[in-house]
Amino acid sequence: MLKQIVVVGASAAGLTAAEALRREGYAGELTIIGDEPHSPYDRPPLSKQILRGLWDHDRIVLRTDELLADLKATWILGAAATALDPSARKVTLADGRVLGYDGLVIATGATARRLPFGHELAGVHLLRTLADTMLLREGLKSARSVAIVGAGFLGAEVAAVACEMGLKVTMIDPLSAPMIRQFGAQMGVMLKQLHEGHGVDVRCGVGVTGLTDDGSGRVAGVELSDGSLVAADLVLVAVGATPATEWLAGSGLSLGDGVECDQYCVAAPGVVAAGDVASWDHLGVGRRRLEHRMNATEQATNAVKNLLGQSIPFEPVSYFWTDQYDVKIQVYGRSGDGLDFRVVAGDPAEGRFAALYGDGERVTGALAWNLPRQARLLREHVVQGTSWDTAVNSQ
Repeated sequence: MLKQIVVVGASAAGLTAAEALRREGYAGELTIIGDEPHSPYDRPPLSKQILRGLWDHDRIVLRTDELLADLKATWILGAAATALDPSARKVTLADGRVLGYDGLVIATGATARRLPFGHELAGVHLLRTLADTMLLREGLKSARSVAIVGAGFLGAEVAAVACEMGLKVTMIDPLSAPMIRQFGAQMGVMLKQLHEGHGVDVRCGVGVTGLTDDGSGRVAGVELSDGSLVAADLVLVAVGATPATEWLAGSGLSLGDGVECDQYCVAAPGVVAAGDVASWDHLGVGRRRLEHRMNATEQATNAVKNLLGQSIPFEPVSYFWTDQYDVKIQVYGRSGDGLDFRVVAGDPAEGRFAALYGDGERVTGALAWNLPRQARLLREHVVQGTSWDTAVNSQ
């Protein structure tokens, strides 16, 4: 019986794991470690409501102090984990403390990728934490021109916010269209048109070779691989995220694209992982790592049950969404480049439609653009693995 469980990561996944432990009847010692000084908060609003100044940061706190106290956990915040010894079952913290455990949940999330140059310049930003968001929000107040390097989730959402603030915005990506990895080529074209329709200068199919400064240590522009220069007094680098596994180097855990787990989210005896940091074997799909908010909570719940002795494969129908301008895009299941794509309801020209993704044989995903009810209905095809022909011909 487990008596001492440590959760590394005061994240949405880490908080969910702690709550699931108590809900499942675990009554032993519980310690939650977080490298930020804040209690767990919700990250999706960082690039939207918080950045725009529509919400104060207290709106994204996931639980009240009273509910956190109900967990009867020891919270160690502002202290990162720096090492793990699974054989001795010990976690070392940056301040030198060593914590023992007989059960461990790894929920350290991911960190923003950086360019190999330019981050020493004032006006160059990353966006991953609440502190990052507040710095970027302050910078946008005085900016005139903004360059966003990367047209994925984060880059596209921030481009929309900056554009709505009346700033001159350029979005740059080496791929042929925004969010093509997440949505595929046809949706990428629609997203490019959406941003261009709001005045964003979308530069796709071109890389970034350098950042220039104004002579005083502040960014002045972005040099592109086609020889052009984009003037900008604020640059957001939004080129993806890397699983936060540096502290696990030397631990003996398998570290590929994140902490590699089996189908039960188990990384080693007594060790499970969940959220952005976890790569697991999804039966029937293969190895996956998802940076989606809903996955963090679903995976943490599943992982904790298995840590406590159950054997439940983690086989979710994933869900994610993005808000850009007056558009909400929702996706269930697997989407992206290389899959079949078919609009089955509504009309893209009218700004409301739903579509299915498939692998040539079966439905893998469902998408809605301002048509949420239809997405929930199409989700059943994803759950059932309906044949592609049957699904598209039944609409």
